[in-house]
Amino acid sequence: MIARLGCCALALATALAASAARAAAPAPSDTSAVAALQLEAQSLAPLAGTALGRRFLAACERLPRIAPRTLRYDSTRTRYWSAAEAAVLPAIVRDSMLTRTLDESFYYTTRYGSPLAYLRPLELLAAAGFDSVAGKKIVDFGYGTVGHLRLFAELGVDAIGIEVDPLLRALYSEPGDQGRVGGGSVRLLHGHFPGEAPVLSSVGHGVDLFLSKNTLKNGYIHPAEKVDPRRLVHLGVSDSAFVAVLYSILKPGGRVMIYNLCPAPAPPGKPYIPWADGRCPFPAEMWQRAGFLIREFDRDDSNAARQMAHALGWDQGESPMNLEKDLFATYTLVTKLKLADRSDPR
Repeated sequence: MIARLGCCALALATALAASAARAAAPAPSDTSAVAALQLEAQSLAPLAGTALGRRFLAACERLPRIAPRTLRYDSTRTRYWSAAEAAVLPAIVRDSMLTRTLDESFYYTTRYGSPLAYLRPLELLAAAGFDSVAGKKIVDFGYGTVGHLRLFAELGVDAIGIEVDPLLRALYSEPGDQGRVGGGSVRLLHGHFPGEAPVLSSVGHGVDLFLSKNTLKNGYIHPAEKVDPRRLVHLGVSDSAFVAVLYSILKPGGRVMIYNLCPAPAPPGKPYIPWADGRCPFPAEMWQRAGFLIREFDRDDSNAARQMAHALGWDQGESPMNLEKDLFATYTLVTKLKLADRSDPR
């Protein structure tokens, strides 16, 4: 009987996922970036085993179309201006800048690929009990693209993204990029967290989930070899201070999820690849001393990540990835203990 009920439940979940995918499928003649994301959602639907994952994919239906945007930037590529910001500059300054026009595809994927790759951490969070996100405050450290933040907001999340990339600050500076979205909101902070006080203050407290995907990697923070500093993540504080800040901004029972997709390490004699070391940069003991309960630590998620990558077509096209040999995933999930529980961290 239990087995039959399990099969029925699985069949129902699959049917719901397929239904959501059909609803999100665009017209065949639609070649927009939004339509491409809706097709990706359709491909990923069989992998969405939780209600949260299915709602995340279905929210692609509500992504707006985006007109191309022209940014200006200096020769060092360290400062960017939106069209509105550049328009008020002196002509002699404006004319000395370089320009770049970015389309809808860049708006939603930037340099970092599909925002729907956030399906995996969401599935893991839902399986661990974080399955209702309406009204929740979620902070994404190193957000990379606004796409998934808009999808979060459509689910009722107050989503905060943190980034240091100056291009993204200018790209997402037009009306409608931030503020109320669906039943939630999107707010973007640009600067170093937690090293810059204004950024830390803007994050505030009462955070339900601090999420980092492909940013808090051991190789970015503690590289095994000398690396160009521009390829690293600079926290601006010590490791223990960073973990302590996370404890301070989270609600009791709030979670930290670090999810990292990584390529294979470089073979001997080849240049070191810092982003290939996706282990958690903070040891388990540090989390525990700060008052966190470790749910998972450097847990392997490679098989599920490869299924997702195949659904997204990463093993197809002109430069296909060998998923078995060159895609790996690990995640760490910790929970902030309530003060009454810190003496009994089981």
